[in-house]
Amino acid sequence: MKKGILLVNLGTPEEPTPKAVKNFLAEFLSDRRVIRWPRGVWLPILHGIVLQIRPRKTARTYQKIWREEGSPLWIYTKKQTVLLQALMPDAIVRYAMTYGDPGIQETLAEMKQAGMTDLCVVPLYPQYSETTVAPIYDQISRVYQKAAEIPQLRISNSFYDHEGYIQLLADQIKQHLASKTFDMILFSYHGIPVSIVEQGDPYEEQCKRTTQKVMEKLGDIPYAHSYQSKFGPGQWLTPMTSETLRAFPSQNVKKVLVITPGFVADCLETIEEIDDENRGYFMENGGDYFEYVHPFNDSPKFTNILHSIIEEM
Repeated sequence: MKKGILLVNLGTPEEPTPKAVKNFLAEFLSDRRVIRWPRGVWLPILHGIVLQIRPRKTARTYQKIWREEGSPLWIYTKKQTVLLQALMPDAIVRYAMTYGDPGIQETLAEMKQAGMTDLCVVPLYPQYSETTVAPIYDQISRVYQKAAEIPQLRISNSFYDHEGYIQLLADQIKQHLASKTFDMILFSYHGIPVSIVEQGDPYEEQCKRTTQKVMEKLGDIPYAHSYQSKFGPGQWLTPMTSETLRAFPSQNVKKVLVITPGFVADCLETIEEIDDENRGYFMENGGDYFEYVHPFNDSPKFTNILHSIIEEM
């Protein structure tokens, strides 16, 4: 029996150009799990408005964070795969993206060709949501629904309260608290529509649980919990990170430490949205000091957590 390990992240454009961004967004925003509007309503909006306007603006944003090797999300996902392969030399360790390259279907085909008979899939989302983890289930199901041979399959649903993950978040915060004093710690998570939560998605509760468990390790320190990255109309989870940071200075919160526990690797939503855009909102409204805690990225400590998750599956 040959074990295969597949790490899956959201995805990224192949390059920071309007054309590449348009292709990526077309695939991403066409997923019914991501945008649940009726197709007859959404697809004309997507192709007639969103994909005509958004790619050029988003490409300029990607250009700000792009590195020689590619996007930070792709770089760190690949590095974690390399680190995990070194930790598990007898396994076939690969990574794939839900949208864009390398895709789940072709990666699973390559793993089968390499002799995989036992498959463990780890979505790189600590908190489960229909909008992120469920599309991975969908794609894996499509790969195997007509296959003559199916590997022994296990999928990690979430690790929002995994002891190693919680401890590493707490340790990151403690490192920052050791050198500076802050008025507030802000936990910022990617938002989702309220309508999805109302239909049973556990994401909001899992985010709150993560914040609670981290704070149990930190003690009596002021903290707040918010959501970022709202897209389109409709009500999303609140309070919004941008509004929270704008209001902090008037509440005598002048020094803030911001952490994004829902992201395990830096990406557009952390580097550009949090460390640039939202930093600006805070400072422009009277803040004195803004410090951002980067995700785990290529930390070997996070590799050990992934290994632990896999061993427990």
